Amino acid sequence: MQFALVNGERSEARPGERGTCETCGAEMVAKCGSRVINHWAHASKTDCDPWWENETLWHREWKNLFPEECREIHHVSSDGEIHRADIKTPTGIYIEIQHSPMSDFERIAREKFYKNLIWIIDGRGFRKNFDIYHMLPAPESELAQDLVWSKAKRSMQGAAAGLFFRVSANQDYQPGATKETLRGGYIESIHTIKDKIEETYRGHHQYDWVRPRKTWLDAECPVYIDFGDDYLVKLEVYDETALPCIRFVSKKKLLHDSVTETSADSIASCFYPFP
Repeated sequence: MQFALVNGERSEARPGERGTCETCGAEMVAKCGSRVINHWAHASKTDCDPWWENETLWHREWKNLFPEECREIHHVSSDGEIHRADIKTPTGIYIEIQHSPMSDFERIAREKFYKNLIWIIDGRGFRKNFDIYHMLPAPESELAQDLVWSKAKRSMQGAAAGLFFRVSANQDYQPGATKETLRGGYIESIHTIKDKIEETYRGHHQYDWVRPRKTWLDAECPVYIDFGDDYLVKLEVYDETALPCIRFVSKKKLLHDSVTETSADSIASCFYPFP
C-alpha cells in the first residue's frame, strides 16, 4: 500500500515508521529499501483486502498520475463488504490497475462490486503475442455500414493486410444480404479504399491476440492495455458482425476523461479538444 495513517494523517511510507490501515484500522509497518518500492504492509502479514497484489513500479507510476486524494480509496458495498480501489476519480469512476494474471471469478467479483469500473492491464509481458493490423473506418461512418471484414489472424497474412466484402456489391451473390448475414462473394483489398478509411479513421484496428488472457476478452467493464507507449489499446467489438477490434486511446485522453466523465463507458467515447 502507498498510504497509511500516521498520527491521524495520510502518509507515504518512510523508514522506521508505523501507522494504521485506513481500511481496517490494523497496524501498518513501513517497508523501505533499495530493492523495493517504499510501501506499507500490514504488521500481521495478512492484508485486509483479499484482492491485494504486490505493487510494481509500473503500478505505482500509474497511481501517481492521479491526485493523492484519488488513490487507494476504500469502497463499502450495501452488504458491508469492503475493498480498496487503486483509483476512484472525483466523478465516481473506479480504476483497477492490474499487473498479475487474474481468474474469471475474481474479475467478475470486482466488476460486480465496483460497477462503474475500467481496467488498465500491463501488456508488456505479452506484447509479442499481440499483433495489431490494418486501420478500420469509424464504425459509425457511412463507409463502415457497407463493409464486412475478413477476420485478421497471424496465420492469414492476406486478411491481416485488410480484406473485405461490400454488402452492396454482393447482392447478386446473396440477395437481401446484410452485414450480419453476408458470408462471401466478391472480395476486395483495403488498398482500394485506403483514402476513404483515413478520412474517417478514429483509432480502430483489427488485431490478433495469440494465446490471449481470455478473462479480459469476456470482461463486462472497459479494458485498456498498456504496452508502455503514449497510447493505450482498448479492447472493443467493432460492429454487428462481432468483429474484435482495438482502438488506440491516448493516455492523456483517458486521464482527462476519467476525471470529467461520470460513466466508465463514456471515457474516450467523444472526440473533442482538451487541454
